[in-house]
Amino acid sequence: MKKLIITAVLAFLYTTIDAQQMSLPAVMDSIAANHPVVKMYNAEIRSMDAAAKGARSWMPPTVGAGFFMTPYNAKLWQRDGDMLGMGSVAVSVEQMFPNRKKLNANENLMKAMSAVEKEKLYAALNENFQDAKKLYYSSIVLDKKLKVVKENEKMLDFMIRNAEIRYKNGLSKISAYYKAKAALGSSKNMQLMYENDLRVNRIRLNALMGRDAFAPLEIEPEYNLNDYSLETFGQDLFYQNRSDLRGIDREINIAKLKQDLEKQNLKPEFGVKFENMFGFGGQPMQFSLMLMAKLPFVSWASGMNKANIESLKLKEEALQAQKEMMVNEYSGMAYGMRNELDLNKNQLKLYEDTIIPALKNNYKSMQLGYEQNTEELFMLYDAWEQLNMAQLEYFEILTKALQTQTEIDRLIERR
Repeated sequence: MKKLIITAVLAFLYTTIDAQQMSLPAVMDSIAANHPVVKMYNAEIRSMDAAAKGARSWMPPTVGAGFFMTPYNAKLWQRDGDMLGMGSVAVSVEQMFPNRKKLNANENLMKAMSAVEKEKLYAALNENFQDAKKLYYSSIVLDKKLKVVKENEKMLDFMIRNAEIRYKNGLSKISAYYKAKAALGSSKNMQLMYENDLRVNRIRLNALMGRDAFAPLEIEPEYNLNDYSLETFGQDLFYQNRSDLRGIDREINIAKLKQDLEKQNLKPEFGVKFENMFGFGGQPMQFSLMLMAKLPFVSWASGMNKANIESLKLKEEALQAQKEMMVNEYSGMAYGMRNELDLNKNQLKLYEDTIIPALKNNYKSMQLGYEQNTEELFMLYDAWEQLNMAQLEYFEILTKALQTQTEIDRLIERR
């Protein structure tokens, strides 16, 4: 019995904890910690950093063994009286010594490779953050829509019940009764749609956070419409905030490092080769010690390196032009969306301060007149319909405003 009680209490606590409201910052923190894209890019970054540890490796030594200046006739290998044998067995070791500046250039290049992946990670996280914002804000608006739908159902239910009583007593016509009945059915249908959209949003939010798709999730109803009037959507803001632009900077840096490596590849490299010969038929041991040099700067060998350097310079110019093009595009989009957001804010204020309060008062006056038998049911229904349409229009504008705000935050990579 005690075990059952303990289990029930733990299950209740678990459900209560999971069902607590989760703020938008908490949702984004969970995405940053648990989304698979983070693990993917972190593994890729660690992979590149691990590969960079071998950037200063030398070329492996070359060893060899075999016959040296040995006649085909094996009888001549042996000593014959005073005549020494001919031929020998040779063992050789060869090692090239890399240019220190070349090793430095290669190390700098390999260490810089992971920086691009880091910016890709930040860009991917920004996309997930803004997608989460859209879902979160959408859920807030859906909750508000559900409350309004339930209030409207009470209004329609009042009309229907009152009309039925009056019709039975011969005090009213039935003309608007069926309109109210149909509107009540449509309202219940909208409620089902909103509830389904809420479930879908919660499933998608849980997926972004790396949680079980059907885990309980409650959102906080508060939201803010940001003020971007003081923001200057220019180069400085985007260069500082945008991960993709910083990623292009990293690619430009990599192109420069590759050029440096190609230039170092044109410099000579030196090596040493040692051979030891074990002579046949009484011949003395002999050795050979040679200094070797690779000369990649000669005209017939340097063509590929010089072509790569020229290609990388052009790529650098292309990346710089791409960055400027993207900044211009982002700037135009941001200013356009800011104007749209300002319009939505003004519209929302007009609905909140004037349109919806006036229509609510109109409905109340019609309801009072209907109760006092000075107004007809169809007039009360028309007043409700106008109020309902205005409320739906308000929520559409609010949804558009929150989506526009999210897209601005997506552009400037602001959480």
